[in-house]
Amino acid sequence: MIKVENLVKRYGDNYAVNNISFTVEKGKIYGFLGPNGAGKSTAMNIITGYIAATSGRVAINGHDILEEPDLARRSVGYLPEQPPLYLEMTVFEYLMFAASIKHIPKANRRAEVEKVMEKTSVTHMRDRLINHLSKGYRQRVGLSQALLGDPEVIILDEPSVGLDPGQIIEMRELIRGLAGDHTVILSSHILSEVSAICDKVLILSKGRLIAQDTPENLAKIVADYVMAEMTLIAEPQKVVDVLKPLDGVSYAVLPIAGSDRVKVTIRGNKDMDVQTVVSCALAEAKIPVIAIDTLAASLEDIFLSLTSGKLLEKEKAKGGENK
Repeated sequence: MIKVENLVKRYGDNYAVNNISFTVEKGKIYGFLGPNGAGKSTAMNIITGYIAATSGRVAINGHDILEEPDLARRSVGYLPEQPPLYLEMTVFEYLMFAASIKHIPKANRRAEVEKVMEKTSVTHMRDRLINHLSKGYRQRVGLSQALLGDPEVIILDEPSVGLDPGQIIEMRELIRGLAGDHTVILSSHILSEVSAICDKVLILSKGRLIAQDTPENLAKIVADYVMAEMTLIAEPQKVVDVLKPLDGVSYAVLPIAGSDRVKVTIRGNKDMDVQTVVSCALAEAKIPVIAIDTLAASLEDIFLSLTSGKLLEKEKAKGGENK
């Protein structure tokens, strides 16, 4: 369906996308996960043909996005982070206009617009000015235009950004309903969103693809790691100075507002007694430990560990798909 090979996008000496490769299977939902600036939107813009890569290749249904752009783009519907809406138009007017831009035959446009409005549950808003719609309904209208022409591939850049919790749940259900009939690629920095709806997760950091697998298999990455949370009485910088030299230990330090205490989340290999190692280092530095709790690993922990590079060497040693 989609094949990305050695994709690079460079701006001067800076790499927005740095040599990433992956394949997208038909009918599945794939999620690009990464912090802001990881390269998610850049990769999507290259796949959709909005910007050109510095090097590498993208093929959609066998059509190279550079050599056969029209044929490749016919298979793709795209919802950017900021939907391309005309606020002075009604929902129906806008979608009819979008259908004409997509070269949907005039005789079929009304039926096609009715179909996508029904699919995204905006039919009752057809005569409402887009300017008067809520953020959630504007996202639905944006998704409607992406679905026009029944493209095989739907690409969604941060589809839930700016939505309230109820709207996020509704958008997730809409996206789930697209699987099977469409192949979906979405980007997000919301971990729960990706784990809830995606068949496969691709984690990006600093332009590199550092892991790609199912949410379940990614969870196994941290199976050999233990986590704990400590409450300490100390200045945050002093804690960082103590923990930084410890080999095999990653950490996050968070001051507790209105007190002289900090919360410290630590991660380490299960073969080492990470709590003892950290506690001894803190005791040597005369930092009091108030409480210690063992934590269960989650997708958030996988994400933080991978993007901080703590598990990267382990993933490289495994070979296979993870990079």
